[in-house]
Amino acid sequence: MTSPGAAPRHGGRLDHQADAWLVDKAKAGSVEAFEVLIRRHRDRIYRIALRMLGSPHDAEDLTQEVVIQLWTALAGFAGNSLFTTWLYRVVVNRCLSTIRRRREDDPLTDPDVVTTPGADAEALARDRLRAVTAAIMNLTPEQRAALVLVDIEQLGYDEAASVLGVSEPTLRGRLFRARQQLADTMREWA
Repeated sequence: MTSPGAAPRHGGRLDHQADAWLVDKAKAGSVEAFEVLIRRHRDRIYRIALRMLGSPHDAEDLTQEVVIQLWTALAGFAGNSLFTTWLYRVVVNRCLSTIRRRREDDPLTDPDVVTTPGADAEALARDRLRAVTAAIMNLTPEQRAALVLVDIEQLGYDEAASVLGVSEPTLRGRLFRARQQLADTMREWA
């Protein structure tokens, strides 16, 4: 088993058991268990928020909001699904609410892309990243959520459908339309 503070492998049975144990302890009032649970999933929360919102600043704000919300919301987590499924649902719902309230999108910059001036390959990579990000931001929030959960977070169709509260065929339809729109938009980069 991984150490309590280590990031969980997606889908690992032991990780789900560790999450369940930590959730039980946190629901009983253990701040330490809650902190470990957050350390295990904070990067995941941020990553989803970043892909859904397109802004590192907004993603960080949303991550903080979700962490605060989780402390009180954990009492309502009945354990009928995996903790990670419930967590995805909380994060995606918060992102969708933020998107609906937002007036305009801020451009996404990827901190992993080196911005050394004059390098053609790096400039092309930045341009491609901007184009992909813009294409993702132009998807409907529902299509964006499906794409983020399945193609980026690597959830199975059944788990992503559960997170979004839709049927699997509905999820597949949203994902098909999102992929088709991205392919059409990115055709010039091929």
